[in-house]
Amino acid sequence: MTIVYVIVGLIVLAVVAANLYLAAAGKEDIRVDTSAPVVVESQDENSIVLSKKLNFYNEGKQCATIMDAINHIQLPYEQYDGIEVKGIAEREGEPREDEYFEAVLIQKKGDAHGEDKLNIYAKVKLTPRKGMSLKEALSHMVDLPVDFIWMETGRTPWHYRKIRLVFTAEEIAKLANVQLVQD
Repeated sequence: MTIVYVIVGLIVLAVVAANLYLAAAGKEDIRVDTSAPVVVESQDENSIVLSKKLNFYNEGKQCATIMDAINHIQLPYEQYDGIEVKGIAEREGEPREDEYFEAVLIQKKGDAHGEDKLNIYAKVKLTPRKGMSLKEALSHMVDLPVDFIWMETGRTPWHYRKIRLVFTAEEIAKLANVQLVQD
């Protein structure tokens, strides 16, 4: 009977020691700075591409992986059908033609072997509909909500996170050099 207590005691001690080690080793801690302004990437007579830089950085003690970043547009035609909006998430310096977001590591804070920061751009392309010109369509524009969604993992099991961005009608009009019409 004593041997059973010793074995159970050793198992409990091992579990406690493992939990203490894992607590000290820490986890990833991804933060996102959304303070960068919206800028015009490109513009022609038929479309305008706007982007907002999102600075991801790891404040944690472990490496993290960012996967499946999606720039999901929240502008239904019931709200405004004069413009078509397409969104894309693009890693800085890694443009892709296929709109696929390739997974990327963000090293632990202060890691000498890699970057503990990552810039991802939330890009939106606005194209007029219903035979309108770009300026005419943007003059009636409404606020453009965007859900920026990504999957992250590290020592924490994979999970989705989301931030809400709003490209205001005033901001879009100013960037496109258009006067908003009060409907």
